[in-house]
Amino acid sequence: MSDAFKITFLGTGTSQGIPVIGSNHPVCHSTDPKDKRLRVSLLISWKDYNYVIDCGPDFRQQMLTSQVSKLDGVLFTHEHSDHTAGLDDIRPYFFRQGDIPIYLHKRVADSLKRRFDYIFADENRYPGAPAVAVNLIDKDHRFTIGDVSVMPIEASHNRIKVLGFRIKHFTYLTDVKTISDEEAEKVKGTKFLVVNALREEPHHSHFNLEEALAFIDKIQPEKAYLTHISHMLGFHEEVEKKLPKNVHLAYDNLTLTV
Repeated sequence: MSDAFKITFLGTGTSQGIPVIGSNHPVCHSTDPKDKRLRVSLLISWKDYNYVIDCGPDFRQQMLTSQVSKLDGVLFTHEHSDHTAGLDDIRPYFFRQGDIPIYLHKRVADSLKRRFDYIFADENRYPGAPAVAVNLIDKDHRFTIGDVSVMPIEASHNRIKVLGFRIKHFTYLTDVKTISDEEAEKVKGTKFLVVNALREEPHHSHFNLEEALAFIDKIQPEKAYLTHISHMLGFHEEVEKKLPKNVHLAYDNLTLTV
């Protein structure tokens, strides 16, 4: 079986998804499938392994669409609901496989224990509740998923820290507003970079398009893909035409081999 990594963009939208409920914005009425975005998440597959980065409210739909029958673990970037609210939907995997490994910062684990206490309960567990195997991670220590090493990369998302992940020559960063020079050094040498670009106007907790492109220029990957996209960025087809030749808008169900 090939050692190449298959990357599937399960969702590329912002916290509300696109279309936004009740919105009259033109992008929300687009008939282009590439303008319809579920909440942001990524599937990494190689050999017989399947790992997901973030598990948002669209997780069930994403797993059905991608026909993922086996899940080896979930990596969490941070605790916000658009990245974690689908945790209960690991149940079918738990019933077949047992405790599902999750990889997350202690702060994120504490948040999930409060919100999904029944999943983390040690006593008097509800019979239908899933369970997880908690693996705490931080920016200073590599960890292993399957048979590969992962380098966490810390960035700031307004007032909280988020973790991105580098696996060999692929790096995934989302919900980034600022990143230190020290952490950016971890990203350099990446061939494939995924980074958030919310809209053209500045935002208090996310890269806008200008900031995302500046970061890509700093890192100099062979190819870069933008994710966590708001309807306010514009129509996929129109924005794509304006980007540098090595930068592309990701879209739901886009697959890459890296």
